[in-house]
Amino acid sequence: MGRPIAFLGLGGMGSGMAAALVAAGLPVTVYNRTAAKAEPLVKAGATLAASAAEACDGAEVVLISLADESAVDDVLFGDAVGRLKPGTVVVDTSTVSPTFARNTELRLNASGVTRVEACVLGNPQMALAGKLRVFAAGRESDVDGVRDVLSVLSQEIRFLGPTGRASTLKLAFNLMLGVQVAGLAEAVEFAEGAGLGRDVLLDAIDNSGWQSPVLAFRSGFMRQRRYSPAAFRTVLMRKDLLLAGEQARANGIDLPVVDAAVSRYDDVMAAGRGDEDAAVLVEVRREREQG
Repeated sequence: MGRPIAFLGLGGMGSGMAAALVAAGLPVTVYNRTAAKAEPLVKAGATLAASAAEACDGAEVVLISLADESAVDDVLFGDAVGRLKPGTVVVDTSTVSPTFARNTELRLNASGVTRVEACVLGNPQMALAGKLRVFAAGRESDVDGVRDVLSVLSQEIRFLGPTGRASTLKLAFNLMLGVQVAGLAEAVEFAEGAGLGRDVLLDAIDNSGWQSPVLAFRSGFMRQRRYSPAAFRTVLMRKDLLLAGEQARANGIDLPVVDAAVSRYDDVMAAGRGDEDAAVLVEVRREREQG
């Protein structure tokens, strides 16, 4: 059946990845702070744990997919770490800063636990289908040791070298995504303000050299004007842009375009729509002006 696996964190991406592992016949124990999110996985064959510590008891590989650095601290170090036996491998798919990634590795290593940085690129549907792209970092031998697990989740595993590099690449991708979504929203606002229909603009983009899978995915939300369930929640998009900005400043680099995009996502948060897909920012300014 394979090694016992614990999966902590069942958001959109985590649920999809856990489901792919269960579908592959692997023995998976799941934990999520909102237990109801685990019900479909339990029906599919996963074992439900009442706590992160219980999920990790006896696990040889622990995958985590958590929203932010605070959640990693709370779930991994606040509860689970005491149950991780020496030799356990923690495969961390959470999007965190490179500095946090390196510090987490050191803290786990002090307990005899190995950390593999496995940042994933894709969306919840790709996670469910096992078609993510994995950016892996850490010791190459450690990454090789969990390739059997990562291969169930992915169509590509790219090893990048020391811990922190995968987080850097993931944040670079999310930086581009965040500013492109903001740019697309402003293009829609510009066109609609001049009397050009939204669908006319989006159809033209989809049939031009500006078309891309990323923009087409977001334009789908904008066409339907429905932003839930989210593929990438606004609160997480904003978080990743802030992480990129903080890391850049630590390296002596300014990211003025990112800073401007953050202000747009701030508007979404202020409107109380942070759990909706990031594409919702196309609606917020107009709604605020109308309200």
